[in-house]
Amino acid sequence: MSVKVQICRRLKDLTRDDLEKLTKTELVDKVIQLQSYNRQLKNILHKKLNESDNDDMIKLTESGELSKDGGTEGIESTETMTTIEPNQEKSLSRKFDFSKTFKRHVLLKLLYFGWNYQGFACQEDSNNTIEFHLFKALTRTCLIESRSSANYHRCGRTDKEVSAFCQVISIDLRSKFPEEHQFEECYLEKEFDYCGIMNRVLPKNIRCISWMPIRNYLFSARFDCVTRTYRYFFPKGNLNISAMQDACKLLQRHTDFRNLCKMDVHNGVTNYVRHIEAANVRLCPHENESKNKGYAMHYLEIRANAFLWHQIRCIMAVLLLVGQEKEEPSVINELLNVEKNPCKPQYTPAVGFPLNLYHCEFRDKSEQKAMNESRQDIKDIRDLTKWLHSENNLRRLIENLQSEWSRAQIKATMIRSTLFRFCRRMLNVEAIKS
Repeated sequence: MSVKVQICRRLKDLTRDDLEKLTKTELVDKVIQLQSYNRQLKNILHKKLNESDNDDMIKLTESGELSKDGGTEGIESTETMTTIEPNQEKSLSRKFDFSKTFKRHVLLKLLYFGWNYQGFACQEDSNNTIEFHLFKALTRTCLIESRSSANYHRCGRTDKEVSAFCQVISIDLRSKFPEEHQFEECYLEKEFDYCGIMNRVLPKNIRCISWMPIRNYLFSARFDCVTRTYRYFFPKGNLNISAMQDACKLLQRHTDFRNLCKMDVHNGVTNYVRHIEAANVRLCPHENESKNKGYAMHYLEIRANAFLWHQIRCIMAVLLLVGQEKEEPSVINELLNVEKNPCKPQYTPAVGFPLNLYHCEFRDKSEQKAMNESRQDIKDIRDLTKWLHSENNLRRLIENLQSEWSRAQIKATMIRSTLFRFCRRMLNVEAIKS
């Protein structure tokens, strides 16, 4: 007669005294239950980690401990054992010798749709971030040795679900040529196709658009960025766009935005001064407001030197209240008067998925102390050069975007057709009642 084991999602912790009170049969049942629970957890972890990172080697030891390793020793699980041929093992253990290569400092321009990601920056508890896939591609293609040695900076740290049409990072990449030839036109044409190499291993919704060679090795995509422009898309509906535009004009008169952001004191953010250069609500290109009426898409475009955590989402939440005529445009002045309102009022920020980092601008000369003073010949030359891209890569990018647009447009059209159908039914019902 077999014993039926019930696997609980969370087992109750027992102290040593509790265990000593159990009989032998109860202890055996407890061990069987723990073994089944442990096996279930290992199967779940093995499946999840293989889905998120097929290139990393996963170790599931007999004790149930989980470890990740790039080598080939001890790869096993309780269910399967991977067999590695001698030649395969030799190739896996061979490492790329970066000491024999050249490096160059570059800016990389990235495009990604962040709807299905947990944000741009790497996180300890999730591999589902843009940076995880980015560095996975960079290391897999041997363009960098490691993140710590790559002199890496990002222009903006977008949150969960937020996209970027123009995210820029600065990084040191492997080069074919020594430093003295890296900026000559003939050598630039023969340089690695960085975008093409990365796009072959990146997910389809993360693309490298172009790259720029930088003279100053300390030029930073974060600290040398002078303006960042974001766009937040939304349908007009019954919103009062004119009132929203009036509220936008008031944003440029203030600098302390502690009441229009999410506090980030845990990371040491105590300065809430930001300078908004422009904020406007506009109709999206190719939209016909008179034809589409409430379905016409608009966007908030806001430009500043930098932004606080959830600042744009908080601003958008207030603007939507103004557009719904639940608040007057002057509420912006009330919120940003920190002497009169020192505490942030309770309101829910707008959702994140309509937001994207649309454009970034950089200063010509970095403020970082970088150039060797002995190199008088290039000390006064601007650090920025020009963006380089491949026609084939752009063509593939357009084809990929067209495919994404087709799927999204089909879904939107199906939903809209169903919406119109039920709206007509509702009008017929109301006509009959009247």
